[in-house]
Amino acid sequence: MIRVALLSKWHVHAVDYAREASENPSVSISKVWDEDVERGKIWAEELGVPFDDQLERVLSDPEIDGVIVTSPTNAHKEIITAAANHGKHIYTEKVLSLSRTDDEEIFSTIENAGVKFMISLPRLTSRYCLYAQKIINDGTLGTVNMIRCRVAHNGAVPNEDHKNGWLPDRFFDKDQCGGGTLIDLGAHPIYLANRLAGEPKAVSAQLHSLMGRGVDDHSVATVEYESGILAVLESSFVSSGSPFQLEIYGTNGTLMVEGSEVRIKSRTHGMDEWTSPDLPPAMHSPMQQWVDDILHQKNPDITKEDALRLTSVNEAAALSHKNDKRMIIE
Repeated sequence: MIRVALLSKWHVHAVDYAREASENPSVSISKVWDEDVERGKIWAEELGVPFDDQLERVLSDPEIDGVIVTSPTNAHKEIITAAANHGKHIYTEKVLSLSRTDDEEIFSTIENAGVKFMISLPRLTSRYCLYAQKIINDGTLGTVNMIRCRVAHNGAVPNEDHKNGWLPDRFFDKDQCGGGTLIDLGAHPIYLANRLAGEPKAVSAQLHSLMGRGVDDHSVATVEYESGILAVLESSFVSSGSPFQLEIYGTNGTLMVEGSEVRIKSRTHGMDEWTSPDLPPAMHSPMQQWVDDILHQKNPDITKEDALRLTSVNEAAALSHKNDKRMIIE
């Protein structure tokens, strides 16, 4: 049994991770800490576990084996390195931090401490991602040269129940978040393209704000990869009815994913017309991979490189927009 402390209910996915942890027979939620004491107390009461307002005391507790971090992004480095230094295994919401330098310092601490780490990049475990990886590796599309990926919702669009949209106001706090839609929703297109295309080498980005709330609410980043692939990555908080889209283009074929529909054409593999392929089974979720690594030393599919590349693209995209220029990733 892995006894975990939940560290902050700041992120909107905190409840989802708490639910997944509580449903996992190998995980027990033992304690809650939150930088917002009142919010943390209410959450702990809902979960039926103790609340502690002292992070150091939580991390020093020998009864705690690991932590699930869903704090403000700008607090990740401090919290995660402190947890590692106390020998706690770490599960964290994306993104890891706001800079590649901070990522590397975090990983140095984690590796020195010998604890297990997992970042939640759930679409890497999806059936469509695994299928996309397979057909790229198999050459089914020929030479892949272009990827387009879009993840969007209407969280910043006013409605009858929420005058500023359903996303919490804190998601528009640039200091806490490090940005807006690209660093949040845009993480999914970024880490998917990184996994499928390889090492990113340059980024050109435009981070725009329709609602004028201090951070980008609709954005696009063009990422160039060492493999020669170009990726156009889109995210938005101001799009209603926009489905998830992943498009992969090659010299011999095309893969299209829209919502739950997957279609492929390949002039070299007997699919001259649009075909609905059989997809492989999904991998274990990021949390289950973390649990398997802790209990059974099973290497996870989601890796340090996935986290580093995600931060690198986000950091370069912010600089590209700020400086209005193409940014090379060092």
